[in-house]
Amino acid sequence: MDPDDAARAPRGRGAFPPTRKSLGQHFLSDRRILGRIADALQLKGGETVLEIGPGRGALTDILAERAGRLIAIEYDRALAELLRQRYAKRGNVLIAEADVLEVALGELAAGPYVLVGNVPYYITTPILFHALVPPRADRAVYLVQKEVADRLTAPPGGKEYGGLTVNVAAVARAETLFGVPSGAFSPPPKVESAVVRITPLATPLVAPEDERRLRTLVQGAFGMRRKQMRRVLRSLLAVDAVTAERILETAGVDPDVRPETLSPAQFVALLRAGNLSS
Repeated sequence: MDPDDAARAPRGRGAFPPTRKSLGQHFLSDRRILGRIADALQLKGGETVLEIGPGRGALTDILAERAGRLIAIEYDRALAELLRQRYAKRGNVLIAEADVLEVALGELAAGPYVLVGNVPYYITTPILFHALVPPRADRAVYLVQKEVADRLTAPPGGKEYGGLTVNVAAVARAETLFGVPSGAFSPPPKVESAVVRITPLATPLVAPEDERRLRTLVQGAFGMRRKQMRRVLRSLLAVDAVTAERILETAGVDPDVRPETLSPAQFVALLRAGNLSS
């Protein structure tokens, strides 16, 4: 915790509870980095901001000054209570004690919103997918493990390229903004981190009603990433060789290539071709 955080920390009975390793708690304490994360949201002053995992409120303090309305979603009951006390006199701040994976973010925001969070590394992928359920945030900024940032922005054919890359790219643009060293946290994690921004595409590659089926197709394909696509399709769709070849031809995909080389657009084309043939 930096000196500013220490000065704001409640004393005695209201002191911060111990860090809970089971919740993957690593609190960012570097004020300069916190400011850069807030800057990445590109706030103009009237937005509704949803913050995932406010923790001890270091980023929340900054956001409360910049947002029109701030809703901080905290799972840890003790931290949520301390945050409610801390922001009781701030009319634009609401503390929601909840599991973010069980919250309909769009409903909670009740209108356009932006999203930000230092997400627990052990549930990063579920949170990323959950946050992409429409209505999506106008933009989302996450502090994640560097490995996840690399996966989000990996090109086809790279070793980091996989199901997460494709499913996010089908509906949004992901960009890595900057790295964050482990020493910026308390306690320091054993991995390096990075800040990423995810912005929904004006025209997604896949329709909302097809997103779940695309995810199933992509995850299944990458589960057989070393096999050729003709074999992958036969296995995933339970079709014969002739049908698999026809689907691949319709989608414009070479039957001999492997899943790890296909672009997000090619996966979407496969999904559509498979629908036409069924």
